[in-house]
Amino acid sequence: MKVTIEVDCTPIEARSFFGLPDVTSLNDHLVQEMKNRIDSNLHMLQPEELLKNWMSFGGQAQESFMKLMQAAAAGGSGR
Repeated sequence: MKVTIEVDCTPIEARSFFGLPDVTSLNDHLVQEMKNRIDSNLHMLQPEELLKNWMSFGGQAQESFMKLMQAAAAGGSGR
């Protein structure tokens, strides 16, 4: 026997029915905070700045990064 039940309700009604909290204001706050952080750090998306930051770590960090990339490439090729 197969029984199908279709419930037609809004997300707010479903949340209320299951006793879940309304996190709309928290979500709005988090989204606004992310937007603020992106806006304040937008200058970091410039390629010149990224390269300056990466190069400032020195040779050891570059070697570690290359090893990580080589390991990822070897793992992805099925070896």
